[in-house]
Amino acid sequence: MPLPAARTPLAELTPPIALGALDGRYRGAVAPLVDHLSEAALNRARLHVEVEWLIHLTTTEVVPGADHLSADEQAALRALVPDFDAAAITELREIEAETVHDVKAVEYYLRRRLAEILDGESDRTERLAELVHFACTSEDVNNTSYALMVQGAVTEVWLPRARALVDQLSGMARELAEVPLLAHTHGQPATPTTMGKELAVLAWRLTRQLDRVGGAAYLGKLNGATGTYGAHVVAVPEADWQEVSRTFVERLGLTWNPLTTQIESHDWQAELYADVARFNRVLHNLATDVWTYISMGYFAQVRGQGTVGSSTMPHKVNPIRFENAEANLEVSNALLDVLASTLVTSRLQRDLTDSSMQRNIGTALGHSLLALDNVSRGLAGLDAVPEAMARDLDANWEVLAEPVQSVMRALAARGVPGMTNPYERLKELTRGRRIGQAELVDFVRGLGLPAEEEARLVALTPASYTGLAARLVDHVG
Repeated sequence: MPLPAARTPLAELTPPIALGALDGRYRGAVAPLVDHLSEAALNRARLHVEVEWLIHLTTTEVVPGADHLSADEQAALRALVPDFDAAAITELREIEAETVHDVKAVEYYLRRRLAEILDGESDRTERLAELVHFACTSEDVNNTSYALMVQGAVTEVWLPRARALVDQLSGMARELAEVPLLAHTHGQPATPTTMGKELAVLAWRLTRQLDRVGGAAYLGKLNGATGTYGAHVVAVPEADWQEVSRTFVERLGLTWNPLTTQIESHDWQAELYADVARFNRVLHNLATDVWTYISMGYFAQVRGQGTVGSSTMPHKVNPIRFENAEANLEVSNALLDVLASTLVTSRLQRDLTDSSMQRNIGTALGHSLLALDNVSRGLAGLDAVPEAMARDLDANWEVLAEPVQSVMRALAARGVPGMTNPYERLKELTRGRRIGQAELVDFVRGLGLPAEEEARLVALTPASYTGLAARLVDHVG
């Protein structure tokens, strides 16, 4: 039976109900990104760029004869950015309803505030107001604003969370460095390792990607409608506009892009999003591996699990944190991939596809941040079960065929007689069937090995056959 046709329209309720999960169910995990990547954050960043451009023009005396701003006036202008609040958001929305242009609305908003700061100086206000957004195209403001926003979101929110997770994983690796684990290659029992070493592999991989993200360059430009400084040069021909642009962009804390069309090319964004997506993919690998270890009984979900695992099966504690992370990483990567692939293309000197596309950056990073939160909480609820790992090791003595035949090959290479065809002989013993300790020991003792090698192999167990695994964990610090 379908839903009733007459029902309360949820879209009309107040406070407004979120359409998406990030602003609804998962708001708490991703809320810090609102300060960087929301529409309000974009307008605040635009205001910051416009204020700094006005101050830059006046302090560097780019326009001959233009009025200066006093230190107090500069401070008052700069205070508009940290003081940007609900009232400012509302006022900007009202201005934009008239301008039907978001950047122009910010320009008019700043002109109003400038008039208030220069209270009573109408002539001076009129003159200085003409330097607000002087010689700028909207993209001069937008590209620098987005660069600042993404820089803040990554360096102040995403990276610290990601690094904390990798530190957590590295700590687990160190704790479990010597806990032997039956490896599985192609899903089949394989040369033993340790749980710590396997977690360390993932921590190492994640760290490499974080280093790339941490080294990202955030580019910006300010060069006019088609990147030629056309309006700038005609207005003030004697100014060194490239130097004015470079110093301004660098004072914003960005890397100057000297050669663009109307838009900054966004290549840096594509590079950054590809790196974040690669981190996400490694994290997805971690989630699926840990999920599998849980299903094998190698980890127990015991701590902080005051939850209902199944609505019908009381015994269950489902690995929902890792499953939630998988889903969110896949959504994040779908968005990051399309951002990276589309933002690098713009028809001729400008089209507006990037404008709509960039509004999804917060959603892309939000789903990644949510996955980080879930993986971290999932790992925090795990206890290793060495006994379960030991049982699987003890049930798979055939994995010692590898070290036995390796010893035989080394002896054959030294000319010791009777060591021929070691691989084939071990294959005959172990292929397609299980063997136990007794069968392996009998086989070793029948090989005619030198006493030292025989004693070493007879003493070997699947649990002790882990090579340098425990020491390798040291690579994650």
